[in-house]
Amino acid sequence: MRLDFYTLDVFTKQRFGGNPLAVVLGADELSDERMQAVAREFNLSETVFVTAPKNPAHSAGMRIFTPREELKFAGHPTVGTAVLLAELKAGAIDAEQDSIVALEQPIGLVRVGLRLKRGEAGFAEFDAPKIPMDAGALPGVEKLAAGLGLIANEIGFENHRARCFAAGPAFAMIPVSTREAIAKARVNPANWSAAFDEQGIVGTYLYTRQCLHNTSAFHARMFAPALGVPEDPATGSAAICLAGAIHQFDDFPDGTHKRVVEQGYEMGRPSEIQVSLIVRGGALETVRIGGQAIRVAEGRITV
Repeated sequence: MRLDFYTLDVFTKQRFGGNPLAVVLGADELSDERMQAVAREFNLSETVFVTAPKNPAHSAGMRIFTPREELKFAGHPTVGTAVLLAELKAGAIDAEQDSIVALEQPIGLVRVGLRLKRGEAGFAEFDAPKIPMDAGALPGVEKLAAGLGLIANEIGFENHRARCFAAGPAFAMIPVSTREAIAKARVNPANWSAAFDEQGIVGTYLYTRQCLHNTSAFHARMFAPALGVPEDPATGSAAICLAGAIHQFDDFPDGTHKRVVEQGYEMGRPSEIQVSLIVRGGALETVRIGGQAIRVAEGRITV
């Protein structure tokens, strides 16, 4: 069997930046094991397999695999797949076009708003399928710092403290005092497992207010070695959890609050994730994730 596939760079408007994504079309007849084998072959943070939707009113079904396991939901695959399907459906684009793509994922239906414009990377935006929730404390800062190759006083800034947040996938959210400290962070094998592997998390997300660009609110990195992802250039699902952390620690008033997160710079893959928090009655009501994606390659894979 030969299936069409595309690769895209996601959360960027320029090729060879952002987070690479492979999307395999027409994957209805592939077994779980075959999908996992194909994901290992691409060896990207995630590979998407597009299937026919269970509900004909929806656009498509999709499943997401890292090189090691399937995920119920992830942000950059949602953005990249939505942009690709919208572009394939639109064909030649003469003027700006808006559309909606409804994607059936294991976590549930995710509706994505699209904006396509000739000569530009497509833009996609979706509401997080689950609101991020505080999922509990993490080990002490000494243990966390050791797992990241840092020292204890580099963990935390202002009133931000390390916590676990979940919006489907759970992440260790680690505030880091400076961009210099976040740049030298790494997976320290000798101490990583004790700090993070026993917490039931998908990945470890580091963030700081010190940014490279004055248009950004946070600079971030994400490590997920247990998933076969040593470092991720742009992580939409973790950015959803970041919204939960900053709502908790920054105490936003009611209204809509937009922030830009820069990620991937330490990997040479600059990425930009738009995060919107909608607060009502003091509670976080909606988290919206947005970003651009651009096609890089296409072909056929024999499966």
